[in-house]
Amino acid sequence: MAREFQRGHKAKISDLTQGTDLYVGVQIAAPGLTFDISCFGLDANEQLSDDRYFIFFNQPKSPEESVQLLGAQSGDTESFRVTLDRIPANIQRLSFTATVDGAGQMSQVGPGYIRIVAGGEEVVRYAFNGSEFTTERAVMLGDFYLKDVWRFAAVGQGFDGGLDALLKNFGGEVAEEEPAAAQPSAGGAAPGFAPPPGGPAPAPAFGAPAAPQAPQPAPSFGAPPQAPAPAPHPMHGAPTVAAPMAAPPAPSPYAQPGQPQAPQQPPFAQIPGQAPGQAPGQFPGQGQPPGAPSPYGQPTPPPYGGQPQGAPPPGMPQPGQQAGAGLQAALQPYREAATGQRWTPQNQQLMRVDLAMGGASVLARQGSMVMYQGKVDFGYKGAGFAGRIVGNATGQEMQLMRCSGRGQVFLAEEASHLHPIELQGDGICVSAENVLAFDESLQYEVRRIEGHGIPGGALFTMQFQGTGTVVVKTHGVPVVLPVTPTTFADSNAVVAWSAASQVILSSQVRLRRNAYPGHSGETVNLQFRGAPGNFIVVQPYEV
Repeated sequence: MAREFQRGHKAKISDLTQGTDLYVGVQIAAPGLTFDISCFGLDANEQLSDDRYFIFFNQPKSPEESVQLLGAQSGDTESFRVTLDRIPANIQRLSFTATVDGAGQMSQVGPGYIRIVAGGEEVVRYAFNGSEFTTERAVMLGDFYLKDVWRFAAVGQGFDGGLDALLKNFGGEVAEEEPAAAQPSAGGAAPGFAPPPGGPAPAPAFGAPAAPQAPQPAPSFGAPPQAPAPAPHPMHGAPTVAAPMAAPPAPSPYAQPGQPQAPQQPPFAQIPGQAPGQAPGQFPGQGQPPGAPSPYGQPTPPPYGGQPQGAPPPGMPQPGQQAGAGLQAALQPYREAATGQRWTPQNQQLMRVDLAMGGASVLARQGSMVMYQGKVDFGYKGAGFAGRIVGNATGQEMQLMRCSGRGQVFLAEEASHLHPIELQGDGICVSAENVLAFDESLQYEVRRIEGHGIPGGALFTMQFQGTGTVVVKTHGVPVVLPVTPTTFADSNAVVAWSAASQVILSSQVRLRRNAYPGHSGETVNLQFRGAPGNFIVVQPYEV
């Protein structure tokens, strides 16, 4: 049975199907409108660095044929064949898009979908309709993306600028208009895996079968048998894609969807400095052998959606960037960064959350909102009488507000460094003082640490578990260390640690030492123990 996705939902492909040879069908229609449906093969920086991986009607397949355009079949307006194990290493995201050909808006479309079929069985479907859009003329429907393993995400994000804006968002540019492509002749040869024209034929090994003349078994791969679909609309001329370009000056100093942005931010679930291939929400150093150096905060190759090595923080002028003249050129380096993710760092101190993605509300520290766009409601989130008693007694009380609606909220507090951490069923312990915001879908509670050496003999922290994102704030750039049998941290400097770590209090006070005046000032530390894969986060600052 197919899983029904909503906008913002994600899943590993291996959780949907064990196959890697997949059929992707898109259905989209509106009265009087025609649509161009394409697939963009993007690199680790979400850029179209090789225009041979822009798959559309004028370029129906990639060089090694890992992505192929099939045409309309089985009730789908357009369809693709995607062979994941043949995709080259430099392609880490496949973005399936639809654009209006000519005048019109996405708000006019009727019920549509993007679906994945494996082995003749539909395994996932993301359904949408025009009520989810307004003036957009192009929309990203769904993505395959590589994040330790291949995953699928229902995106549903649009661009007012149509195909031009879509190309610029992916780092390409419109070079010139091509003449309209010739209509394929009826006698043209069909691809080897497609249904041949004419009379009855056996079911193909891939794709949707031809209109059945007699009952046939479902094909071993591709779309299930359905009634024959209407003929595809005539081919249209389309702009060609040139080599990747640098971000051009924007026609407006304000953020416009679909226009080139500042250098890409770490994606949802990835913290700055995270090395490529780490699991979602995994801090650098996690899973490394004891004593291995942590790459956090050190120059590393750019992670998926990250920045190149040595690049300045997002929102800062880039080295060698032409200053230009006028107000637009001056504001260009500081424009909003919109990556299609729910949580998007705008720079090291400012976080944007898109409430329309994911559906759940966000809980944030009261007063942390610095700006918002769209229809957003802010409400008081009380802890209840028992919660206030526990918070006051433990020092882990959080004054929260609930952000809900459809819009984007920008959060910051005292220019602290912000780090979004995605949890996928695992847990993390963070002091309430270091929490800026988190998805309301997460469960959280006060956790007590037993020990000696501080008044009361106990230390408290907040433990977050479940599926969602928590934004941690630090003073300066933190360091992440793997837990070893001899890992100690100052209780006033430690920010967070993996929930599976064992934490005990360690005292450096000795009777002999107390017999003499003065001491080092480092009397109480936290000792961490745990299996390989556990970690701690320490900031260069003591509370």
